[in-house]
Amino acid sequence: MVDFDVVELPEADHVAVGEEAPDFTRPLVGDEYWTDTALSALDGPVALVFFPMDGAFPATYVWNEIRDRGWGHGDTDDVTVAGVSISTPYEHKTFIDERGMDYELFSDPSAEVGERYGAVQDLDGMAGIREHRPAVFLLDEDHVVEYAWVAAEWPDFPDYDEVETHLERL
Repeated sequence: MVDFDVVELPEADHVAVGEEAPDFTRPLVGDEYWTDTALSALDGPVALVFFPMDGAFPATYVWNEIRDRGWGHGDTDDVTVAGVSISTPYEHKTFIDERGMDYELFSDPSAEVGERYGAVQDLDGMAGIREHRPAVFLLDEDHVVEYAWVAAEWPDFPDYDEVETHLERL
């Protein structure tokens, strides 16, 4: 039996298809190190995946699914897959190591990037504490949004098959 409530979230005013993705610079964490990196520095099409803090079950579920489906590899190897959450670079490094991931994750502890994309929510009703909603934005090589999905309830997950269909078109 599931031991949590499903919570409907307020409607998200998120970046829409056809809009240019807001650029930002945050620490981008890989399996060996991290460095301040701008979204605009990522080459080619980008799958930008917002997710709750590392260690929360939705984060684990989302990244295990992406890893197991091989996004950014095989038929979609020209797509850069990058995550964004409120977790620190140190937490991201541990998360990447524990999951055996070969993806990089942006650290956005202030949730300002999530706010710019319309992918934030209050964390458990705590005043001033926000986290990212699960969200996927697929950006073409010019970083124009080609696909956008933002969770409408907690927990909620993207339709991975639908995302893959759009990934293959980038």
